[in-house]
Amino acid sequence: MPRRNPGRDRPQRRKQARHGEPGGAFRCVGCRLDVPMIAPGTAHRNHCPHCLTSLHVDHRVPGDRRAACRGRMTALSVTVRQDGEWLIIHHCQSCDELSANRIAGDDNALALLRIAIRPLSDTRLPVSALLTL
Repeated sequence: MPRRNPGRDRPQRRKQARHGEPGGAFRCVGCRLDVPMIAPGTAHRNHCPHCLTSLHVDHRVPGDRRAACRGRMTALSVTVRQDGEWLIIHHCQSCDELSANRIAGDDNALALLRIAIRPLSDTRLPVSALLTL
């Protein structure tokens, strides 16, 4: 009987990189999809392009990966710089910190629009006030 090669029959696993490791991928804490570390339009992938969820990994500088919190960050809102670039406002569920992160070229446009128009569904804000701007 021929000997089986145990490593040969196993399915190949995709390399899982930790947030901050170049190359590879990470598993999103929100939707559980594998996300490539390389993102078009930004040097530091810091959120899932599908559900926009992130981990609290950066401390002061984007890409420094020095935050001790490692809490789940949910996409709260968006803001726009004067040059027209969109930023996602993330809220850390563990330490309550807010951070602004650049969007990536492969981010889900529908998810971005949903959080951008969320304030319009607030009944405390009169829509007529927006029309006078």
